[in-house]
Order: sequence, then structure tokens, then C-alpha cells
Amino acid sequence: MILKKVWLFYYEGFRDMSPRGKKLWFIIFIKLFVMFAILKIFFFPNILKENFHSDKERIEHIEKQLIITPKKD
Repeated sequence: MILKKVWLFYYEGFRDMSPRGKKLWFIIFIKLFVMFAILKIFFFPNILKENFHSDKERIEHIEKQLIITPKKD
């Protein structure tokens, strides 16, 4: 019931929005898609999958990285 009320709230809000507002929201959604989908593929590779072959190796590597304290000069 509450989900239906939330859905109707947003649906009616977007339906009554001016054409300029709809265009701006469309641009915002395109930017979010580019930031989270496209850029992730090219700039944030899955290093753990590339460098380690099993889940156990990945877990051990992460544990070592979390436990190691930086050396002070």
C-alpha cells in the first residue's frame, strides 16, 4: 500500500512537470548512467579477479592489506 502511494506521488509529479524539467531529468539520468556504467568498465577494472584465481587467495590478499600498518619515516 505504501509503495503504491510513493509510486503515485512520483508518477504524478513527473506527469505534471514542465517539458523543460523533463528534459533536465533525462539529462541527469544519462549522466548517471555514463558515470556508473560506462566509466566503471573502462577505468575501474576488477583487479582482484585479474590477479587472483580463487576466492581464498582474494580473501588472504585483502586481509594482508587491512592488517599491514604503514611504516613511519
